[in-house]
Amino acid sequence: MTIPKLAPDLVVFSHLRWDFVFQRPQHLLTRCSQQRRVFFVEEPIFEPDISPRLDISARGERLYVVVPRLASGTPEPDVTSHLKRLVDELVRERVSSRWNAWYYTPMALEFTRHLKPATTVYDCMDELSNFKNAPPKLHELEDELFILADVVFTGGVSLYEHKRHKHSNIHAFPSSVDVAHFSQARTLTDEREDQCAIPRPRIGYTGVIDERFDVELIEGVARARPDWQIVLIGPVVKIDPASLPRLPNIHYLGGKTYDELPSYLAGWDVAVLPFARNDATRFISPTKTPEYLAAGRRVVSTSIRDVVRTYGDSGLVKIADDVPACVSAIEASLKAADDADWIARVDEFLVRLSWDQTFRAMWQLIDAVGEQRTMRKPVRATLRPVLPAVAPLSAGGIPVSPSS
Repeated sequence: MTIPKLAPDLVVFSHLRWDFVFQRPQHLLTRCSQQRRVFFVEEPIFEPDISPRLDISARGERLYVVVPRLASGTPEPDVTSHLKRLVDELVRERVSSRWNAWYYTPMALEFTRHLKPATTVYDCMDELSNFKNAPPKLHELEDELFILADVVFTGGVSLYEHKRHKHSNIHAFPSSVDVAHFSQARTLTDEREDQCAIPRPRIGYTGVIDERFDVELIEGVARARPDWQIVLIGPVVKIDPASLPRLPNIHYLGGKTYDELPSYLAGWDVAVLPFARNDATRFISPTKTPEYLAAGRRVVSTSIRDVVRTYGDSGLVKIADDVPACVSAIEASLKAADDADWIARVDEFLVRLSWDQTFRAMWQLIDAVGEQRTMRKPVRATLRPVLPAVAPLSAGGIPVSPSS
């Protein structure tokens, strides 16, 4: 992949907060920012008695998080007009004259459809319309985005099969993994303070706890085996925390940073993916599956289609959907934890699942579009300065549909 000396900027429109959970967008766009400037535009945050503005803060030398801030109670039509004006200012004053657009949410089209990027990318990481509180306009706007996009990526094979009829240049890029990062869990021995007092064996999950999480399954396993300790790491989103089971052997440790995760996984005996089987999980490709495996943890998952086809059928992950089957699979995993042959098969498989490789393959497809455009009308990229952040970026805002 050849990168021009002055690579065009990338402007990203996302329904997810950069600082919420480190997942697919962060993996890909951090790598992208090594080659070009990336402006990551989030959904607006509403506050009392403020004038519309953009807060821009750096997350590295060339990566900027852009947060629109609007007054609470702003009518929906005015929200759209304010966002349109603010994004226009961003593109006009800070972005290179030749730039590319990258969408995670079709909803952003309401205030960006008039823009003229050199190339438009749609990274369709989930079937957002199946998630709780999905906007009614989502289907319509996604159809429009399929028309505008030059290239489309999907977050898994099942999602690709579901969407492939909608675009002529669509490609499946399932979840990848930073093996070096998570393989630290195989040798780490220092225990995290909030986990070290929890007895063994520990059955762990890390990820967002939302409508995709099978609460009944976790509670059933905890009741069936009170001698097992269930460790749940991650924020609770879009469901009432009071609805979660509260048992002596279920431990909610809250959200952790990406850098902290290997040290928690190091203290687990088995990792689980307790996803409910519903519309929200029909097309997911959980990033946690290869991360657990890279950490050297045995994995038990419910029958999520992409997990079954990619990992279950090859024997790398055990599949179980009800309490008896899940208890049995965890018991078998505990007994087989030190299987050297299984670890060797895991490592051989994970060689093919690198975020570096995934990003390079994606950008080759984007380059192919850009080269065709350049051949028709060469355009010189001119960088404009990025001003300091107006105010520090604060955490907040609930994403429409966090990825697993």
